[in-house]
Amino acid sequence: MLRELTGEQRRQLIDTQQVYEAWQHADDQRQRRFAGSMRWVERSGAEYLLRKVRQVENSLGPKSSQTEKAFAAFSEGRVQNKDLLAGLADRLNGLAKVNVAMGLGRVPAIAARILRRCAETDLLGKQLLVVGTNALFAYEALAGVQITSGLTATGDIDLLFDSRRRISFVTGERVSQSGLIGVLRKVDRSFKPLQPRAFRAANRDGYLVDLIRPQARHVLNDNATTSITQHADDLDSAPMEGLQWLINAPKVEAVAIDERGYPVSMPTVDPRMFALHKAWLATLPDRSAVKAMRDREQAEAAARIATAYLALPLDSEHLKRPPAALRDAAAATLSLPGPSGFSEDLPIEPDW
Repeated sequence: MLRELTGEQRRQLIDTQQVYEAWQHADDQRQRRFAGSMRWVERSGAEYLLRKVRQVENSLGPKSSQTEKAFAAFSEGRVQNKDLLAGLADRLNGLAKVNVAMGLGRVPAIAARILRRCAETDLLGKQLLVVGTNALFAYEALAGVQITSGLTATGDIDLLFDSRRRISFVTGERVSQSGLIGVLRKVDRSFKPLQPRAFRAANRDGYLVDLIRPQARHVLNDNATTSITQHADDLDSAPMEGLQWLINAPKVEAVAIDERGYPVSMPTVDPRMFALHKAWLATLPDRSAVKAMRDREQAEAAARIATAYLALPLDSEHLKRPPAALRDAAAATLSLPGPSGFSEDLPIEPDW
């Protein structure tokens, strides 16, 4: 089920992750320190330095040695930042080709683009987490393995909405005009909700994006925020039983590689909680046999990665928090062999 990356693949993955980390830092500087513009204007016989960000322009004070230094630092810094980003982008383009050739591309390209757009708005890792099948790509990247079966094949992405975390001012500004559906349409203009205030959006190719949230303990008194914005055509998250365990679980984040060879950040839940949740889903009486079998196999894959490669024992102290139903389901579903059983034998013949 699991195949370890070769030494060359690991080196390539690490190189890509490091360059991407540098690019992210430089891009963050671009957005926070070098956004907008500065200019000198004359007012009442004196020159003033103005800083404009989006539609708001503020005065930084009259011309002085301090404001002149601020203007020079901004102008020079922005040029240097732009040059750094261009160099790192070119490096990532080169790495992408090698990543594809080395078989490192895993995350569906459409999913990666969606996650990058969500990251641009500061939603990802805060209000939104990757759950479901796509989370397995994060666990692969953390462990340096690949799941060799079809367990990672998927035509959708599940985004878990944590309404407890308030949207920051910056995030609010970036999504207030269009909401989450607007973010999706920046990836593909054909995305639209299946119906007004639906939890699911689809594009013309049939790729689905689901916005989900934990079901309230008392359904009739569910006053939780259900969507990123209140726009009529924005997505409205669907409450689902069992997701409260994931929303309260420890979080992990990994940089995985998409099908085109480009890196993407994937914040998700601890692989042990993913395994427990999938094992529980497999026991539900209304779960179809096909889905239940896939749930069990995904649960086992995540558990094997956690225990064999990430040194995360299933009996650790904080995993005693989940309710008995979840732990019992996991005990009945997960069959964890010793470390020697965690990786398939490598083929001894070429893939003719």
